[in-house]
Amino acid sequence: MGKLDGKVAIITGGNSGIGAETGRLFAAEGAKVILMARRIPEGEAIVGEIRDSGGEATFIHCDVGDNDSVVAAVDQAAKAYGQIDLLFNNAGGGAGEYFPNEPNEMWLRVINVNLTGTFYVSQAVWPHIVAAGGGAVVNMSSLAAQRGFSSRMQDEFGTTSASYYAAKAGVDALTRYMAGVGGRDNIRVNCVRPGQIITPGATRGTYNDPDGGHHVFEKMFDFAQIVQGPGYSIDVANLVLFLSCDDSRFITGEIINIDGGVAAKI
Repeated sequence: MGKLDGKVAIITGGNSGIGAETGRLFAAEGAKVILMARRIPEGEAIVGEIRDSGGEATFIHCDVGDNDSVVAAVDQAAKAYGQIDLLFNNAGGGAGEYFPNEPNEMWLRVINVNLTGTFYVSQAVWPHIVAAGGGAVVNMSSLAAQRGFSSRMQDEFGTTSASYYAAKAGVDALTRYMAGVGGRDNIRVNCVRPGQIITPGATRGTYNDPDGGHHVFEKMFDFAQIVQGPGYSIDVANLVLFLSCDDSRFITGEIINIDGGVAAKI
């Protein structure tokens, strides 16, 4: 306990799933947590849970795809606790249309929330982390950024949109770039690539219920994974905590898969 004592952390997409679980964990480890998201009631509910457990948290409405919204939210966050040390760029989402039928509007929307949103938030937060004397940024990618598929795999297991693949690959590249820039200011930047993680947006059945919650690409993952069964939000949160605290002080520019061994198997 106490791995983040004295730190202030921003978590985007913090009102459910991985973002909410990371907020709970960060607060339990001593951080003052700022959750940013679009859905206000859900975000305020998570903040209430954290406070009821003895943690310190604040919710700020933010649309990561709107730069004006991001700048205003980050300014409010900096004023709330006087500093910003950590950032988890978790907000994002995919789409189900396959190339070449994906509408242009969908392409722009997915790129905007996943890649451009990561850029907007990082750009706004960066000077605050510099002023704090350094810190850590963790970006959210996906196994989609590195995994190809055959026509048979697509037919049997399904896949997500071309925009999601491209956006997450862009996040990987942006991570390496930001890490290079951050070295001189003591800012470490890393990235996580989840696979079969049970979250509200990627689940059939009852969320977080081992008997009723099933990942939308469960069959594909079960075929390819070394570790059997799905992962959960807390698994990713634990990795994000490691990359945000001093336990990983000598790690930057890395993109770490958390997928039950898919890449190692195929």
